[in-house]
Amino acid sequence: MRRVINGSTALLTDHYELTMVRSALADGMAQRRCVFEVFARRLPQGRRYGVVAGTGRLLDALEAFRFGPAELDALRAADVVDEPTLRWLGGYRFGGDVDGYPEGELYFPGSPVLTVSGGFAESVLLETLVLSVLNHDSAVASAAARMATAAKGRSMIEMGSRRTDERAAVASARAAYLAGFAATSNLEAGRTFGIPTTGTAAHAFTLLHDREEDAFAAQVAALGPGTTLLVDTYDITAGIEAAVRAAGPQLGAIRIDSGDLGVLARQARAQLDALGATGTRILVSGDLDEYAIAGLRAEPVDGYGVGTSVVTGSGAPAADMVYKLVEVAGRPVAKRSSHKESRGGHKSALRRHRPTGTATEEVVFRTGRTGRTGGTAGTGGTGGAAGPQLGEHDRLLPVPLVRGGQRVAGLPTLQDSREHLRRALVTLPWEGLSLSKGEPAIPTTFT
Repeated sequence: MRRVINGSTALLTDHYELTMVRSALADGMAQRRCVFEVFARRLPQGRRYGVVAGTGRLLDALEAFRFGPAELDALRAADVVDEPTLRWLGGYRFGGDVDGYPEGELYFPGSPVLTVSGGFAESVLLETLVLSVLNHDSAVASAAARMATAAKGRSMIEMGSRRTDERAAVASARAAYLAGFAATSNLEAGRTFGIPTTGTAAHAFTLLHDREEDAFAAQVAALGPGTTLLVDTYDITAGIEAAVRAAGPQLGAIRIDSGDLGVLARQARAQLDALGATGTRILVSGDLDEYAIAGLRAEPVDGYGVGTSVVTGSGAPAADMVYKLVEVAGRPVAKRSSHKESRGGHKSALRRHRPTGTATEEVVFRTGRTGRTGGTAGTGGTGGAAGPQLGEHDRLLPVPLVRGGQRVAGLPTLQDSREHLRRALVTLPWEGLSLSKGEPAIPTTFT
């Protein structure tokens, strides 16, 4: 689903982006051809891979990155930049190129997940927008993918809207869905991105009624016997009995939101079966993360509702991606600060695989040309050595996203990206899917 953003995204940026543009315009360097690269120097502690997410949202936001009269008036009133810069901003349209890993692709330390090529001023302006989208969405998707893997095919529902900013909640729902969650509780995410939504009732609805069974009867009358009844407001055993009386053995599901979920799920399964509700599913929620989900794999749990941990990246709320200038007028440039080094030059990457399909290595290499990625690895261009040869089981990772300021036609949909990630995870060595600490699932080689 293509999202249309109402209003400008131009002020979703940092002050110093505009003052750099002002200075570059003043000294004649604004149009100098540059290449910026987005990468993560490292993965969060204990992670073996990352998931690229937010690309579709970023391209939507880029199309709305325009300085209209309201934005220019705000900058003028705050005395952010001078009048010549305001005039330049008034006509701003990004006219360069963007390449990147497809949304839903795996990434590792140093992976060039996004490359922006164009004039310095038009490209540097995008830094904050690019990083705010990719850092957030990739963090959520990376955590959500670990949870979905831990769930081993059991249903996952994202329900973290009340644990984050209202706009971040929508983006989080999208990232979680991309990573394998089946649905979200967030209606705006459903409207904007076409994600399935679900929900029934909270403890407040039970407390509203004088008797728990009255609340269940009212919910069943409104939503049908296939609904999910929340049975732990008071005593779970009594709650399950009341739920089956209200809905009959055709009750769709019960939800348990507190307590020792494994023990309670076993007891609930035995009780439901004894009551004849053998097809009633058991859903659990309540402070779940990937480790808790993995710990419940042996229990009779049919699905999980996850809130806080998924929308906050399960302890890693940002993907630690950076946006660095790597090439100026065809010349590689690199930052040499201690612990914040970057590798100069416009780069691409390929992933090597065994004939069985298992990934073995990520190779990052200089393209030898400015602003274009594609074709065979290391072909064409000037400056720099030729890149590695693309073998029969290798896959070139970056794809064109924007050309001459225009979004490339036919880019993957959210559903496509969801399937891409599913396939990509299958290629990881089995230890790369482990929740235990260790090195990245595959090594990265820089050539």
